[in-house]
Amino acid sequence: MSTRTCDVIVIGGGLHGLSAALQMARQGKRVVVIERHWVGRHASGATAAGVRTLNRDLGELDLSLEAMDMWHDMASLVGDDCGFHANGQICVAETPAALAALQTRVDGLRASGYTHEELIGPDELRQLLPELSHHCLGASIARRDGAADPHRALRAFRHSAEAAGVAIIEHCGVTGLARAGQDWRAQTDAGDWTAPYVVNTAGAWSARVAAMVGDDIPLATKSSMMMVSERLRPFIKPVVAIMGRSLSFKQSDQGTLVIGGGLQGIPDLDRETSTARMQVLAKGAHAATDLFPAVRDIRIVRVWAGLEAKTADMLPIVGPSPNAPGVFHAFGFSGHGFELVPVVGAALTDLVVHGKTDRAIGNLQAQRLMRGKGAAPSAPEHAS
Repeated sequence: MSTRTCDVIVIGGGLHGLSAALQMARQGKRVVVIERHWVGRHASGATAAGVRTLNRDLGELDLSLEAMDMWHDMASLVGDDCGFHANGQICVAETPAALAALQTRVDGLRASGYTHEELIGPDELRQLLPELSHHCLGASIARRDGAADPHRALRAFRHSAEAAGVAIIEHCGVTGLARAGQDWRAQTDAGDWTAPYVVNTAGAWSARVAAMVGDDIPLATKSSMMMVSERLRPFIKPVVAIMGRSLSFKQSDQGTLVIGGGLQGIPDLDRETSTARMQVLAKGAHAATDLFPAVRDIRIVRVWAGLEAKTADMLPIVGPSPNAPGVFHAFGFSGHGFELVPVVGAALTDLVVHGKTDRAIGNLQAQRLMRGKGAAPSAPEHAS
């Protein structure tokens, strides 16, 4: 079988891979996306689709704020708003200590020049959440935040990428990467591809791809679980979390409640499975009913668990390979990568097309996790 050529090989057909492929194709690159199963098979198809700047780590906050601006104009990127509703995200305080912690964070952000988070008292909190339990004392809020529809987003990014000329090859695994002169040769189940650039967006399997080019990047796996209820009358618009407890609580356009918050199932990378743990999910159900007693007797109709990569510091890796020129990584989003999809694709496009980016990925380089593992001593000049 002859070797086929392109400009960029993207490994992994989740939202981050599609976003990068789309934006590179619009800059004139010939892009191939190679996906072992089907587009959105794992993390992108199992996400709760929160679009959140609230409580972001400072290491990725600037990138997240740029992504939020892109979400508010998403139709200009993919011709669809992806079901995004900017009804805000709220983090509720149940105790004086939790309220003080939220106040400390908001004050710290203000001191650093950030104004996207505010503290609100019980009166405004109950205007926004009329059925919230009266034991709650206040909350922090990011008013431009919200949530989207993950499957609508997958369709929109895929269709836009294909319309821009991206070739998407599904049910095709990458089995090796090797130098071929100035290019990279990707060995796959369906023959070889060569290109000067490779983008690794393989999710939970990204460390295995990175190892093919000599990057030993420590990576763990998350198996975040979700529950979906029967359809209910509309009663909540913002996405709700609790300070100090695991909960993400929102109502979809269809009336179902989507309840998560990072509770973990059992991942198995080799079998590519993720198993839900009902006793752990019960903690999320308990937190939800503590905040919203009216949902105590509703029926849960579906639960699931996804597979995604987790780094030691819970920040993603976005940027060039330390050891393999022409290879770029974007993985390890640790449960909070959905909101970053448009801006990470833009940053990777900058790096491939222009050799540098002004976007805020300086804190997200792979070297921070690779010290003592044979990494290059410093980041390349174009990784800003």
